[in-house]
Amino acid sequence: MAVSIATTSGTSVTFTDEQLTQLGMQFRAPIIGPDDERYGAARGVENLAIDRRPGMIIRCTGAADVIDGVNLAREHGLLLAVRSGGHHVGGHGTVEGGLLLDLRDMNGVWIDPDAKSVRCQGGATWGQVDRETQQYGLAVPGGVVSTTGVGGLTLGGGIGWLHRKWGLACDNLLSAQVVLASGELVTASEDINPDLFWGIRGGGGNFGVVVDFTFRAHRFGPMISPAAVFHPAEAGAELLPQWRDLALAAGDEVTTRALFWSMPAAEGVPEPVQGKDVFIIGALYAGDQSQAVEALKPFRALGTPLIDISDHVPTYRAFQAAFDQLSAGHHSYWKSTYVNQLSDDAIALVSGRAMSKPDPRVLVHIPIMGGATAAVGAEETAFGDRSAPFMLSVDGNTWDPSNFGTVKDWVKSFITEAQELDGVGGAYLNFSGDDASEETVVHAQYGQNMKRLTEVKSTYDPDNLFRVNNNITPA
Repeated sequence: MAVSIATTSGTSVTFTDEQLTQLGMQFRAPIIGPDDERYGAARGVENLAIDRRPGMIIRCTGAADVIDGVNLAREHGLLLAVRSGGHHVGGHGTVEGGLLLDLRDMNGVWIDPDAKSVRCQGGATWGQVDRETQQYGLAVPGGVVSTTGVGGLTLGGGIGWLHRKWGLACDNLLSAQVVLASGELVTASEDINPDLFWGIRGGGGNFGVVVDFTFRAHRFGPMISPAAVFHPAEAGAELLPQWRDLALAAGDEVTTRALFWSMPAAEGVPEPVQGKDVFIIGALYAGDQSQAVEALKPFRALGTPLIDISDHVPTYRAFQAAFDQLSAGHHSYWKSTYVNQLSDDAIALVSGRAMSKPDPRVLVHIPIMGGATAAVGAEETAFGDRSAPFMLSVDGNTWDPSNFGTVKDWVKSFITEAQELDGVGGAYLNFSGDDASEETVVHAQYGQNMKRLTEVKSTYDPDNLFRVNNNITPA
């Protein structure tokens, strides 16, 4: 049956049965249209608030499929989206009516233990990378859950549990294989196409499709000694200043975050916190693990917790996957901002708001930044300014679609109010639920790097083929 696909000009292109047959012979990948029984499962993304119906989905199996898919989009002017893990809360891994290149079947991971490097395909998740690296006692700084895609997280920066010791995911990128808008497959590294390499480290999917990443890995795990402590939510106002002071005083080996959340009354959730609003202190020590317990003891000693599960997540993989299931099935809208000083006024705002959440699934969390992340200059990568010691991320989640509008409005007003405080501003685009065309949000992240980003965009994607993202328009 013929398939119509949306174009960048607002029209559509119809592919006849004969043309679809020819495409099926050209691609190794499955080509899935709206009438295919696989379509419903293939089009879904992590955020259930995103309900888009691509005109065609190509489940790419390798670089050749990606090249042909990009050429198809360019030659016909098709509206194009690229999916790696499908986690971006703004829905950048899908598109209404257009062509979707889905990389999830490209998930191979290869380890060079002697060189301490990791190569993975563009559709791999961090859990798949961790599965292989941990066999050698290695880790690449990734995200905060294991189901996140390597591609989206890295291209957007990559904040996780190891960034204070070893920097963002993008800081550990050694090279990449990128399919450009022209269909050309090129290498990006410090020595080869260095301007492209600069751009993909924080500039998102604006410059091409990364089909292959090579990362620097570090000795870490598999056995670890983290901190994971649950307090009553109402204790957060008192504990947040204490946590702040501990976090700022801790060495770069410690990455920590404070979270306000609500635990469901569900099987698998520890009984002391089932159905309760909680304030969570999480921390990971990335130095010599014989010193981890002592280093994290102050974080575990704060207040009187409901439960301390630190000793029950003994491996790095378990720690990375601890909240995977509780993070799924949401209708979500997130916003974030950086905080130069977690002042008493900021703490009062955060703790007060957190105690009046419009839905139990809303997550308010504050990761500490700094360390190796802040050691990289604002202009060294596209990611931009890294000087703020904290981030505030408000993750508006709900399992109830009828409550989504209320949650979304609440998140917007929370961040607006926070940005009225001194030293608060900017945005982490991996934690942004705003539309791809929201230029003010993009400018808030990139700041002084915008001019160079538009120039790099003009070089590698002058017609803005890759626009379903936190978009940078060509100069």
